[in-house]
Amino acid sequence: MSAAKPDTARMSTLENGRPMQPAGTPGGKPPAEGSIVERVLASRKLANLTILGLFVVIFVVFSLASPSGTFLTTSNVQSIALAASGILLLGAGVTYLLIAGGLDLSVGAIIVFASVAAATYMTGAGEGGASGGRVALGLLIGVLLGTVWGLFNGLVVVKTRIPPFIATLASSTVILGLAQVWTGGLNVSGVPNGLQSSFGLGSLFGVPWPVVVTVVVVAVLWVVLAGTRLGLRLYAIGANPESARRAGIDVGRYTIGVYALVGLLAGIAGDLDLTRFTTATVNGYASTALNVITAVVIGGTSLWGGRGGMLGTVVGSLIPATLTSGFVILGLQPFWQNVAVGLVLLLAVSIDQYRRTKLTTG
Repeated sequence: MSAAKPDTARMSTLENGRPMQPAGTPGGKPPAEGSIVERVLASRKLANLTILGLFVVIFVVFSLASPSGTFLTTSNVQSIALAASGILLLGAGVTYLLIAGGLDLSVGAIIVFASVAAATYMTGAGEGGASGGRVALGLLIGVLLGTVWGLFNGLVVVKTRIPPFIATLASSTVILGLAQVWTGGLNVSGVPNGLQSSFGLGSLFGVPWPVVVTVVVVAVLWVVLAGTRLGLRLYAIGANPESARRAGIDVGRYTIGVYALVGLLAGIAGDLDLTRFTTATVNGYASTALNVITAVVIGGTSLWGGRGGMLGTVVGSLIPATLTSGFVILGLQPFWQNVAVGLVLLLAVSIDQYRRTKLTTG
């Protein structure tokens, strides 16, 4: 219990997910204020407003440029939300991870392994078909195995101190390889169609069930990140792990926990895809990790840890889906989405680097 006091004292010095600057420098001189523009650029609020404004501009441009009754329709908005929900679900966990100073390139492989495990169990009932209980247990197996792989990643990163980029790149190869060995490189089909009709393609008040699940999960994680001590500690770990340790935070335990969270969300994503397509695809998620990281970074979360938020991730996930929809409706090659997203990503990282430089140099 005594360890909580220094932790609280250190935590009270945090503002917007980063340590507050002291009133003066060690020499007694106040820090340079800089211009108004520089100080505003360093604020997280402006980053959120910028990315939100960019999304609004993209949406309005496509709404005006598209033929009437094509882009701004209920069905198209539902399609955009459904396309963005898969990235957003994973992006919520990756937001936690990047804020805490981690990185995970294995989410796509975990989705494959989890969905293969779930589908294999469901389709193992024989000619009688899978019962409701067997389907539910299969989905639970997918989530549990996703969590296990997340724990594995966290333990490797924390215990071996291998850089997360290398550790999760290696684990991605291992996880995907095991899934391919398990299935012989073939997709697993035969999942009960009732799962697709009742849930995967079903809706609640016009909102697809996968979107509903994503909204609920993201809302919970948003509240935890923005309004609890757990969220504050993740910001502290990402901003300065050594200072967080001195404040009494078990950095290793929190880091492992965040990797487990990402694995759990990947397991849920695998299950949701299984309900939509009734097939576990072995080779369909090669670019998932990069797409998720791109969306999160576009949303303003720093690749260097200690800074970010869920609002930016929500908007960052919507932008690629909106671009794809708009390009298709306008008859443009959807590959232009890659160009547009790449340029936005470059701009987002450049702004983040500028903010970090200003915070470091004062």
